[in-house]
Amino acid sequence: MAPKSSSTLPEGIFSLLDTDLYKLTMQCCILKYFPDVAVTYNFTNRTPDMKFNRAAFHWLQAQVAKLANISLSEEELQFLSTTCTYLNGQYLRFLSNFRLQPSKQIKIVFNTSQDTGQENDTGDVMIHIEGLWIDTILYEIPLLALVSEAYFKFCDREWTYAGQVEKARRKGAELLKNECIFSEFGSRRRRDYHTQDLVLQGLRQAQEDATHNGWKGKLSGTSNVHFAMKYGLLPVGTVAHEWFMGVAAITNNYENANEIALRYWVSTFGEGVLGIALTDTYGTPTFLKAFKKVIPASTSTTAGPAATIASTVAGSTMPAADSLSKTKPPIHAPIDGETPEEKTYAQVFTGVRQDSGDPLNFIKLMREFYDEQGIKDKKTIVFSDSLNIDLCLKYKAAAEAQGFQPTFGVGTFLTNDFVNEVTGKKSIPLNIVIKIASAAGRPAVKISDNIGKNTGDKMTVADVKQRLGYKENDWAGGDERTRWGKADEQAPEAAT
Repeated sequence: MAPKSSSTLPEGIFSLLDTDLYKLTMQCCILKYFPDVAVTYNFTNRTPDMKFNRAAFHWLQAQVAKLANISLSEEELQFLSTTCTYLNGQYLRFLSNFRLQPSKQIKIVFNTSQDTGQENDTGDVMIHIEGLWIDTILYEIPLLALVSEAYFKFCDREWTYAGQVEKARRKGAELLKNECIFSEFGSRRRRDYHTQDLVLQGLRQAQEDATHNGWKGKLSGTSNVHFAMKYGLLPVGTVAHEWFMGVAAITNNYENANEIALRYWVSTFGEGVLGIALTDTYGTPTFLKAFKKVIPASTSTTAGPAATIASTVAGSTMPAADSLSKTKPPIHAPIDGETPEEKTYAQVFTGVRQDSGDPLNFIKLMREFYDEQGIKDKKTIVFSDSLNIDLCLKYKAAAEAQGFQPTFGVGTFLTNDFVNEVTGKKSIPLNIVIKIASAAGRPAVKISDNIGKNTGDKMTVADVKQRLGYKENDWAGGDERTRWGKADEQAPEAAT
């Protein structure tokens, strides 16, 4: 029943910007500091009972091969130049010549326990990526989108697009009526490209309703750069766990990894730019120890103007790129001119993003932290962990009561909310991730604020927890296997 057989609908990935903004901002940092570091990534299906068939695997293989044909268009380059002004010219020149090489960098395997060679054989898809960090960082979002599209094109087919625009409009209207500021974050687990397109149409209609009716909420943008360009929205996002994980693995300095990663970030983009900090890679309490530190006056391996420019590309007269990446962090070099006023990271960052653990406890923790630091500015908390309307309203009330400005990154709830047309029950989204697995030959791991999101080599995870004095957390709402519902769950009336 899935309408994917229509030749009029787009399928797969056909734009380099069909990705989340933070992949570009991180790639910009990597070009400056780690252009020669090798990494690996692995795919995980956190809903392992949802199996693929061989037909889905073959389609996925073909779509991955097509990624080699994608490049940045002149129109896309112009959009980035005028809209994302924090991406420097040297990075944009690099991106304009950038090409993915999936035949060399990606290995996809189909594992089945009963191999008959037929297209309806079921099993698991395994994906492994390796290459230079600068060359492979852009795979995550399009690959996850393709995996989801393959599953719902060939495996779970009892659904239609009917009502998706209206559903998104109603959801958006409910958030906007309740004065929520939110962005669309649904690229990685979307049902397919067309679904995300329909959802954004609906959300834009909701924003028009809000403007007409005087509602105080706001659709602040989308994390997807391609759709931001298509619909005249602001591309939003700052940084992902991958940045902290990569820096920690490269330096093998988990005790100071958060601060090192923050320093590189500020030295690339400047104070107050892309200023939402992600706190939970190695647990929020550990992060806050770095967040309260003073930003050193030395912020680059190169003194003067070159400190703010990305690493070497062809024709550059700057120092060789490998000299930057091989400099042992933390980085030290004087800045020309007057000594600036000392500020902490917590002061200059606009706010923080909550992405694991109990959001209500997180709000209390951040209030206590800012109060202890004597920071009186109104800070923002971006909530982005498995949201729906009820949770947004709940966290909004709690955050505002503590003096924060709450905003929301709403993803799967918008771009993969379907009903099985045969059973009338919820069509469950895949819960899938691709995480950096190693950098510079060392395992890369994530601990987070919830044990259910521990990622990476188990021995390294245990070692890092011991080194950091990490206190184990287990949140009742953190079961990743059923995060988006259960197979026998009735479709909620509010979501239809």
